[in-house]
Amino acid sequence: MGQNTPRFKLNYLPPPREKVETIDILRQTNKSTAVLAELKGIAMTIPNQSMLINAVVLQEAKDSSEIENIITTQDDLYKALALNKSTLSPQTKEVVNYRKASFYGYELAKKQGFINVNDIISIQQELVNNTAGIRSTPGTVLKNDKTGEIVYTPPQDKAEILDLLTNFINHYNQTDNELSPLINLAILHFQFESIHPFYDGNGRTGRILNILYLILNGLLDVPILYLSSYIIKNKSEYYRLLNRTNQDGMWENWIMFMLRAIEETSKDTISRIINIKDLLDKTIIKVKNESPKIYRKELVELLFEQPYSKIDFVVNRLGVERKAASRYLKELEKKGVLESQKIGRETLYINKKLIEILKNY
Repeated sequence: MGQNTPRFKLNYLPPPREKVETIDILRQTNKSTAVLAELKGIAMTIPNQSMLINAVVLQEAKDSSEIENIITTQDDLYKALALNKSTLSPQTKEVVNYRKASFYGYELAKKQGFINVNDIISIQQELVNNTAGIRSTPGTVLKNDKTGEIVYTPPQDKAEILDLLTNFINHYNQTDNELSPLINLAILHFQFESIHPFYDGNGRTGRILNILYLILNGLLDVPILYLSSYIIKNKSEYYRLLNRTNQDGMWENWIMFMLRAIEETSKDTISRIINIKDLLDKTIIKVKNESPKIYRKELVELLFEQPYSKIDFVVNRLGVERKAASRYLKELEKKGVLESQKIGRETLYINKKLIEILKNY
């Protein structure tokens, strides 16, 4: 296609009903909806939801950023959060910003019960840590990473971008839509990525909007289903189907891809939650039996909320002196619950078994 790639006219929502409700789509929607409902129920078995949210959101921040070739390690991320370092690598900083933007969006959605265009701009600003806002300078094109070929030219005029975003958000917040919310999610994700309203962070913002949509529509209570790991595994197909749908307006393959992503990621997340719950229960029993003098439910939960823990965290959570907090952590290390790691003047206590569960998804 080269430099003269035509710009495919982006249509306003909604698309024709018959193109997005084929027999195959409806069949897959039923499967994906059932597994998502199972995930919602199983998530409720974790008594402290913060444990789950912290673990899953950080993994998603890492994966979603990796799609955009922003690579960091889980170890670096947890250290960054535990040590509250001001000198982070640019990659780690971007992933930490993604986590911040996710929580910011979640709090907004919970408080308001809807998301507006200004909220989307605020989420993106948290993410990229600048205030450039909606694209106003023409020239943005999407290229094939390997060949440099232009594959898509998004809308260039700021007024048109805002118009399309307003249309997008009206459908995002629509509560009387006859379409299944999961089909609608696939359509909305396509539309947002095609509008490509920002200079940077469009993919990551769009993936945060996905989870907020599921919460706003009552399909989940907490932000624990993220599709980035599935997209990483199927990255070329994800971009191929995005571009193909823009070219020919044929929705079925794109929607099927997104529905399968929801089904597979829900199954993976269910397995992860079961394993976390199992480890939590075993850790509670172990500490109760082997270290009854220091056992407190809040202490064990903290080690799952903050897999890289330190004395300050224990002091703040339990309201104990530093000396007691240090004794608790050293005792748990002696019993094999934690492993310590010295970084500068700080000692971190790592819940290695939990980290292994999180790494395996």
